[in-house]
Amino acid sequence: MKNMSKFEIYANKLVEENHIPGVGIGINKSGERLYEQGYGHRDVENDLKITPDTIFGIASMTKSFTCVAIMQLQEAGKLSVHDQILKYLPEFQTADVKQTEQITIHHLMTHTAGIPPTSTHVFARKRSIDKDPSAKDYLDLDLVNNMGQAIDTYDEMFGFIEELNYQLLAEPGTSFSYSNDSYGLLGIIISRVSGQAYEDYVAEHILKPARLERTFFDLEKLNSFENVTRLYAAKTTEEGVSVYPTEIWWDAPAMRAAGYLKSTINDILRFLEIFRNEGMVDGVRILSQASVAQMLYPHFEYNTGIYYGYGLRITSDYYGDTLIEHGGGLKGVSSLMFILPERGLTGVALSSLASVPSGRLLMGALNVLGGREADATHLHFETEPIDEKEFQRFVGTYKSGEGMNVQIDVKDGQLMHFTGGSHNPLRHVGHDTFVGIEKNQHDTIRFISNEEGKVDRVFYGSRQILRDGK
Repeated sequence: MKNMSKFEIYANKLVEENHIPGVGIGINKSGERLYEQGYGHRDVENDLKITPDTIFGIASMTKSFTCVAIMQLQEAGKLSVHDQILKYLPEFQTADVKQTEQITIHHLMTHTAGIPPTSTHVFARKRSIDKDPSAKDYLDLDLVNNMGQAIDTYDEMFGFIEELNYQLLAEPGTSFSYSNDSYGLLGIIISRVSGQAYEDYVAEHILKPARLERTFFDLEKLNSFENVTRLYAAKTTEEGVSVYPTEIWWDAPAMRAAGYLKSTINDILRFLEIFRNEGMVDGVRILSQASVAQMLYPHFEYNTGIYYGYGLRITSDYYGDTLIEHGGGLKGVSSLMFILPERGLTGVALSSLASVPSGRLLMGALNVLGGREADATHLHFETEPIDEKEFQRFVGTYKSGEGMNVQIDVKDGQLMHFTGGSHNPLRHVGHDTFVGIEKNQHDTIRFISNEEGKVDRVFYGSRQILRDGK
């Protein structure tokens, strides 16, 4: 395609700089293939190429499938998204009974239930982690070494949450914090309302009618398919970054609704037709037009101009268009998919290594198709002055139960974010909000104060992470 050679120079550089063993990209226009390319290999050691049918993990892109299932059940009259979750999950408990009673399915779907980032998801993956030597290079060592009993069942998940006895971050519906727990709970609701296992419901009512024939949850099915990616992990030593193959696919039987589908470029592009084509895939109706509109509605603005719908993020002004997208990250997985409805464009990128910029690669392709530079961004932040004395308000370590560790300090009169073995300078863009200067320059870090005016948490990675000791 015109100009795509320019993009491929950019892509090859990005792949090399980030040590990506393999990533595949596919973009459709009005349901027809506009661009596809595999960079690197699905199996580096055996020189096997990536194709649009290569099976990858998709991680949290699974959340949109979960929301499609909820909307189908609403259409069938079996639930309403505005139902209180205790109607279906009477065992669910937090430290505040009154606020817990207010949580609805809608709050779970939009990450506005007030549930903090807990360790539930980590323990739901414990069986996989225990047998995976590469876990130490993906998770915080303290989490790996101090893990308790695994969460294998829904009952064990409820028991674990009850024992945590956490306070909600805010009144339900008033505050956003990305929550894998919320989607684990949605999976249980789907199972109880439908009378089927969550995985069986999704297979019967979404995967089969949409003919997503290489999309599945069951790890055992990996052995029955050809053209499956090998997974990779990375470790940093004094010599630099080393990427190596790892054979263990992670699973979380009690929380598969949060991110455990495996799929392909071709299948995801078919799935995205649901949203581009008002609920239809090749003449088969998966959702009503009204349900699609409800999923794509910008329900909650959690960053400037960025909203959360149902299992999808919505950017209201992406170079004048609406951008609908969602990514995913897991050990051996880095993914992103998008819909640009006004342009009839859909796209997906799937990779076999966690924490690599698959999304930047995909959006770079979209930029070039739109006549922009590959590294262009629609985000622009004006620097606002701040007194250096204010920096001390933010200094500290912020930790989540998921293993995220955000360290903020001051060096040479500059507020710094310490991550990945290096300091990243931050610039103030207003309202206790900062962006990076050197890398991740478009990721915002927003500090949140309590009623006494003391900073007690940070909004980072779409999560509200409490200050250590809170």
